[in-house]
Amino acid sequence: MSCFRFNSLLQLAGISPAETVLLRHQKVISGRPTPYGLWRTNLAEFDRFQSYQSPKDRSFFSRPNWASFVVTPSGETLFVGLYEVKLIGSAPSDVIDPVTGVAPGADKTKEPITPPYDLYSLIRSNALADYAGRIVIDWGKGHRSWRQVASKQDKQVIELRRGVIEPPFPGFLRFIGSLSEIASLPVAWQEALSSVRGIYLLTCPKTREQYVGMASSSGGFLQRWMEYVVTGHGGNLGLKLRDPSDYQVSILEVCGSSATLDDIAGCEGLWKRKLQSREMGLNKN
Repeated sequence: MSCFRFNSLLQLAGISPAETVLLRHQKVISGRPTPYGLWRTNLAEFDRFQSYQSPKDRSFFSRPNWASFVVTPSGETLFVGLYEVKLIGSAPSDVIDPVTGVAPGADKTKEPITPPYDLYSLIRSNALADYAGRIVIDWGKGHRSWRQVASKQDKQVIELRRGVIEPPFPGFLRFIGSLSEIASLPVAWQEALSSVRGIYLLTCPKTREQYVGMASSSGGFLQRWMEYVVTGHGGNLGLKLRDPSDYQVSILEVCGSSATLDDIAGCEGLWKRKLQSREMGLNKN
């Protein structure tokens, strides 16, 4: 096992570990993009997500360098960039956190956020830029401690990749995502999801209702789910009766390539009975 340490990279780049904050982003909120997803698809929004921090931690975040990591869908802690950081002031009262969908910090309390969150200027540093998306570290046992000082936590580098690698597809029955993330899934994942047909489950994060559907066309699950992304309801009566929602999507059963439309419809009906999605969900037939 490698004994190479992340602080060694910082020092080689002329960066002091004592002046560097390590941030490990893994926030997951149903129906919202993850930090990893933002980093892969919208770097500006990912940086904006990082720029809001609690004023209670001002002395901690006052260090001029931040090294950012994200947790991938497969659970790895991946280095995504080093930043030069400076406190600007208070975040505007009307800003929305791109990950939580509410004001910064409002996902943690029902009370008004007083004082407002701090707003930082983040400039992506050229130092270690070639390593972004390529270094996987062992964060250690303190996963809840998402922010640490580098000099006090010399992380072990467990993998240095030749290039940015997409996480492996988890498998059809292990796949869980949200409609907002479907279009930005890794290409290999999209190819896998478009290659098979079967039965899927939508769950609404607002009403906690579920809907059982079938993907029966040649475009498989991906094509069917993209119809929901475009229309908000995919033509389904039960979903039309509800406000649009960022449904969670998962796969209940994969049907073989030889399955007929009647075969798939029969599987769909069985899952509706099992989950009682007609009686306690959004299925209307």
